[in-house]
Amino acid sequence: MKLHEYEAKEIFKKYKIPVPEGFITSNEIEKLNKPVVIKAQVLVGGRGKAGGVLFADTVNEANEKIKELLNKDIKGEKVEKVLVEEKLPIKKEYYLGITIDRAERKPVIMFSTEGGVEIEEIAKTNPEKIIKYHVNPLNEFLPYIARNILKDADIPSSEISKVADIVYKLYNVFKDMDGMLVEINPLVITEDGRALAADAVLNVDDDAYYRHDYTQFEEFNKKDKLEFAYVELDGDIGVIGNGAGLTLASMDMIKEYGGNPACFLDIGGGANEETVKKALEKVLKKDVKGIFINVLAGITRCDEVARGIVEVLKKHPNVKFAVRMMGTNEEEGRRILTENGIPFEYSMEKAAKKLMEMVNN
Repeated sequence: MKLHEYEAKEIFKKYKIPVPEGFITSNEIEKLNKPVVIKAQVLVGGRGKAGGVLFADTVNEANEKIKELLNKDIKGEKVEKVLVEEKLPIKKEYYLGITIDRAERKPVIMFSTEGGVEIEEIAKTNPEKIIKYHVNPLNEFLPYIARNILKDADIPSSEISKVADIVYKLYNVFKDMDGMLVEINPLVITEDGRALAADAVLNVDDDAYYRHDYTQFEEFNKKDKLEFAYVELDGDIGVIGNGAGLTLASMDMIKEYGGNPACFLDIGGGANEETVKKALEKVLKKDVKGIFINVLAGITRCDEVARGIVEVLKKHPNVKFAVRMMGTNEEEGRRILTENGIPFEYSMEKAAKKLMEMVNN
């Protein structure tokens, strides 16, 4: 789950990571006593390049920029709030990030003196500028370790203590919040010698919700309270199965026949007609070209799955479906599909192949 910048900075403040003075708003402001930067609060990358970060010196100018941003879509996401912050007198920009290195099975701290640009871009153009340090999660991460990491960086000795303090505190944010990614880009050094988190990214593990009060975060409250496991992907073929292994195998089969999955959706065991309807409606919120449904029914009943498919197809008659169903109440499920003109197959391979043929024709 992604947190908005202002939410991440509120957490940073609790850990005493310096951030610029600012406030969140959806309205005009009444007074301004210093130049400000106004940032659209959206959960997409490249916000600045897309016109989501503006500057103002006066109240009237600030209100014009606020109004402009609140009437804007940034990469398809409507701007509902803006963060108004002091404009910093920036001297230098660094990059600091922490994520999970799955190959090493450890958190990895990344630091670069090339701040203000995406880390992927730094990796392409100046990979030698990125310092990486893998943290043993079984050992305590101490302040001296943060200082040692920065000794290999090309930064003045006068800055090491300030930046290392942020590295140390940021790792604690990552650990305590069950982080998947935390970034400060840029971490700035100002003309008057301060080190601050000018921007903030914090993505947390959805599965750790029981350890935290996620109701404080916008994205959690906007999320559908789903009865099934759902992961959105970049493709255009919806994939629905019952059981994680079967759903993953179904995705592989779609890839095998030239498709690209739009999602992973596992309706689980015991799904009824209503669950199937909700699952299909969820998939159809994306602009999919077709949907592959693969069910091996045990406690799930094929007739319940079939009824759910039929009800959704009435509302979306132009959607291309391919269904493979086997197991409990299989004959009744297939009868329901046949009566409603919905094709089904006995094998996963044939169903996936048939769907891709329909989509490509």
